[in-house]
Amino acid sequence: MKNTKDLKLAVLIDADNIPYSNISGMLDEIAKLGVPTIKRIYGDWTKPTVSGWKPALLEHAITPIQQYSYTQGKNATDSAMIIDAMDILHSEKVDGFCLVSSDSDFTRLATRLRESGMLVIGIGEKKTPNPFIVACDKFIYIEIISSNDDTKTDNNKSTITQNTAKTPNVEKINNNLIKILKNTVEDIADESGWAFLAEVGALIIKKKPDFDPRNYGFIKLTPLFKSLNKHFIIDEREVEKTHIKHIFVKIK
Repeated sequence: MKNTKDLKLAVLIDADNIPYSNISGMLDEIAKLGVPTIKRIYGDWTKPTVSGWKPALLEHAITPIQQYSYTQGKNATDSAMIIDAMDILHSEKVDGFCLVSSDSDFTRLATRLRESGMLVIGIGEKKTPNPFIVACDKFIYIEIISSNDDTKTDNNKSTITQNTAKTPNVEKINNNLIKILKNTVEDIADESGWAFLAEVGALIIKKKPDFDPRNYGFIKLTPLFKSLNKHFIIDEREVEKTHIKHIFVKIK
């Protein structure tokens, strides 16, 4: 099995439904998940509404695909992206797709790509309809990427408490989230009740593709669990002859 960082990804961007201001953060995020070997963006480049994208295309080597709007009120960009995605799928040149859009019209495309064994990552705004979100293996909110960029300078500080003042897009931890966390720990736990945190995180994303600790104001999963010390116990176990620590979690 390929290492995650070696996965070849096709990045397809819907210029009509995504703001260009966070393109650098989006591509940095994608680079954590794999290698973007194909980068294409779709839109009607004769329209002034997408003119802000043009400097970003040159800076990040993204190929613009011209798609005229033949009929007013119809989004021709969707069709062009879908056709290209299927062509790329059958070329067998990539291991997965990153669909950058907030449009639910790509729900069926995401489902079809996953049926073919492709990894599908979605990136969009929080207004993205839920059917598209759950059709992806993982979904990342643009607002969280933007907030993360603003707080990178604070990475050397403790992040055990939520930083809601600096990250206005942060969601509050509610009972529903705690229930998901507890159920997932129980699913992974051994006979003594301990669960390997990395496996817990992977299973949560399978259950809830848009789960991300940054949604709740935490850079990583460990500080999120540490903040919930009324519900969970954390055990950091050192690996012999290494500087690595394995994190385990248990329900109180």
